[in-house]
Amino acid sequence: MKDLKEKLLIEIEEFRELGNKFLSGEVSIMDFKKVSGGMGVYSERSKKEFMIRLRIPSGISSFDNMNWLCDIAEKYELDGFHLTTREAVQYHNLTIDQVCGIMKDGIDNDIYSRGGGGNFPRNVAMSPLSGVDKDEAFDVTPYALAVNNHFLSKITSYKFPRKFKVSFSSSDSDYGHCNVADLGFLATVKDNEKYFRVFVGGGIGRNPQIAAEYDELIKPSEVLYHVEAMTNLFIKEGNYEDRNKARIRYILERMGKEKFIETYKEHLKDVLDNNELDLFVESKEITKEGKEIELTHSRLYSQKQKGLYSVYFHPIGGQVSVKTLREILDKLKAVKDLEIRLTMTEGLYFRNLNGDEAKELLDITQNIGGETALAQSVSCIGVPICQVGILESQKMLNDIINYFADKGYNKDILPRIHISGCGNSCAVHEIVGVGLTGKRKKVGDAVQDVFELHINGSFETGNARLGKICGDLLASEIPQFLYELSLYIENKNVDFYEFVQNNEDELLQIVDKYKK
Repeated sequence: MKDLKEKLLIEIEEFRELGNKFLSGEVSIMDFKKVSGGMGVYSERSKKEFMIRLRIPSGISSFDNMNWLCDIAEKYELDGFHLTTREAVQYHNLTIDQVCGIMKDGIDNDIYSRGGGGNFPRNVAMSPLSGVDKDEAFDVTPYALAVNNHFLSKITSYKFPRKFKVSFSSSDSDYGHCNVADLGFLATVKDNEKYFRVFVGGGIGRNPQIAAEYDELIKPSEVLYHVEAMTNLFIKEGNYEDRNKARIRYILERMGKEKFIETYKEHLKDVLDNNELDLFVESKEITKEGKEIELTHSRLYSQKQKGLYSVYFHPIGGQVSVKTLREILDKLKAVKDLEIRLTMTEGLYFRNLNGDEAKELLDITQNIGGETALAQSVSCIGVPICQVGILESQKMLNDIINYFADKGYNKDILPRIHISGCGNSCAVHEIVGVGLTGKRKKVGDAVQDVFELHINGSFETGNARLGKICGDLLASEIPQFLYELSLYIENKNVDFYEFVQNNEDELLQIVDKYKK
């Protein structure tokens, strides 16, 4: 790791020079992006300021880590930072010198931006409750961390045609999104033995596709062999000529499942024959004494460890205020064995709280973040920050929340709304109950802001599917549409998914009133 750090420090100064050339107009935005993405940095829409994405390995954090993230924000005069849908952290509106300073600060604290974008392995996604989930097969945390470390150990050497996403989930609920990953590992138990089901060639964004399942269960010790096999297949078979066809799912589409699996096994055999990558890990045992409480709360999760709880906190739109987070952390500084996990819904789980600690945290955080599923909706950063964004997804989210608040309506009828500002699907809009993706189109005599509506998607194993595209709605009318839909479902006295499943004609009648 020492050699890697030294190499990255040299890269940072080279990148600083490139960034200044970009700002002066000596380097084009595309030539800058070819390098900046691999550094975890992107130029923002202004072409004067920058975003940096820090890899938080599988979202695993701690009291000290979160305070450090606040320290960094304050050092560079930022009010907060953004939690991503891949369990990472983004800082925005930075100068090139500030970006390079954050990189150096991160390296000193074993937090890296390298490979946070571009044609590299991204942060390994994971179920945020792995290790404490009552319904899980087993804790996948040590395996996800091992893959993160494997990627980081050679992060400067990868030559992929596009990005590469690996996920781990500890139960069929698939909160790590294995069913739409390039390579996904889903924990399962057979005959009292631990195994992983493996999913390959999934992906969302342009031309989304549900992953295919590998035809064998694998031993947990074999995970890194599969990671390397898929890495090698991607390098050999990936499309380096057409970036729009450069993800693993297009290789699967071109070959067909049978040939793809056959090719994958050939690469796997080669890796098995020529490498020593066996994993032998142990899950961390939680020995903290618990205390049970009689309390029902939508953000309270009872862990499999008796008397211990996790509390979810959802900053609106994933936009974390340093002041708010500092106040929460200050109340938690005496909590023993506290763990913090970032989620793929732009939130945070505070784990291993006894009943009293959990109740206190719920009281502290009540109404300073999202309480209903609607208020816990997910939005990419969007315009005016994102360079490739089309619409203001964060504004759309706040317009929806404010509309419901103005109506005094706080019932949990709708699921989370996932809002992507363009077709790149940073908010995973295709695989959720209600998804929106930003577009601009001619409506009447004028070009208008519209969102394409996706309904009834799912990432749950055994039921994974892309949502049905129901048409385009004016951005200005979406809050009213969602409010009308909520009232209608409430009057039917069913939950959202039951309504969608059994009343599609009625749903489409409501949509048709707003569709453009």
